[in-house]
Amino acid sequence: MKITDVKTYVTNPGYRNFVYVKILTDEGIHGIGEAYSIGPDLATVKTIEYFKDWLIGEDPTRVEYLWTKLYNYSRFPGGSILYSALSGIDFALWDITAKSLGVPVYKLFGGPTRDKVWLYGKPVGKTHEALVECALAERERYGFSAIKTFLPFLEGKGPSIKRLENNFSALRNALGDDYQIAIDFHARVLEPATALTMAQVIEPMHPFFIEEPLKPENMGMMAALKAKMKAPLATGECLYTKFEFNDLIKADAADILQPDLFVSGGFTEGRKIAAMAEANYKNIAPHHPVSPLATYINVHFALSISNFLILEFQNDDVPGRRELLTDVLKVNNGYIDPPTAPGWGVELNEAYIEAHPYKSWTRPFIKNHDGSIGIV
Repeated sequence: MKITDVKTYVTNPGYRNFVYVKILTDEGIHGIGEAYSIGPDLATVKTIEYFKDWLIGEDPTRVEYLWTKLYNYSRFPGGSILYSALSGIDFALWDITAKSLGVPVYKLFGGPTRDKVWLYGKPVGKTHEALVECALAERERYGFSAIKTFLPFLEGKGPSIKRLENNFSALRNALGDDYQIAIDFHARVLEPATALTMAQVIEPMHPFFIEEPLKPENMGMMAALKAKMKAPLATGECLYTKFEFNDLIKADAADILQPDLFVSGGFTEGRKIAAMAEANYKNIAPHHPVSPLATYINVHFALSISNFLILEFQNDDVPGRRELLTDVLKVNNGYIDPPTAPGWGVELNEAYIEAHPYKSWTRPFIKNHDGSIGIV
């Protein structure tokens, strides 16, 4: 079997772009993948198109070989654009390989490692009252036993220690002691002392984990903070490849690793990151803010590794998401059951995707109270 073509699609169903890859072969088997939507998404498309000539004529089931070819021959260390492109291609190759053997992707790796994949919800609300109401509604609808929230910055304000304590307490009281509540500082706290104080305020209420309490660039500072925290520290969505995660692990700067497979190197690299984490007693909780195809891929990933903890949930069964694929995965009492069809178990709805073309978009431009540039 040989690769005959590599196609790309960029679609915007109304709120951000999604970047897809489709690889065709001379045996009529094709594979699909997704690259992370980082903002300059047309640059990611151009990078995938640049790699096309490196792939034509190759055997798509030589996934490790082709990953190494794209990585090594790029010569210089990549960033979000290159690794998003590489990730999207990697996913499509695994889809082809599994389809050619008639099995789901996770079965290529001795899976499934579990009976179902645990999810956490992400309720939204501008006040803690609205947040509690949304969390209770999601628990009723999906059966969640865990959520992640963005409490320090409710009401569009900077971190207030007292407001954080009150908001977390309101959630804990509403959801109960057995409910897992994670909190995301979103790397917006620049001072380690402030981050530690914020952590210490909520630690008596047993947060599931505290995500990105600091910006991820300085792993030494993150490690120093982790050594003083009692709650688990989670980070990783802004890191690329096994090499940066190796630095994070060696620094002992996190308890829970959160690779985003769609920008960190794909399924191939994600499993290596997971293996490194396993050897150092660290769990994996993948970052997942993108499309329903990413849900499928993350579920297969969770089913293929031993140290998976929990998956970030995106509600795929809503307008603007459910139409992107031929089907979406359903939530059953806070979990997703293993897909059973070959490959990822789903196909792109190309007609819908082509009817909703690329649009330029940005993340919110956030300014601090004094007008200086804030952190997104």
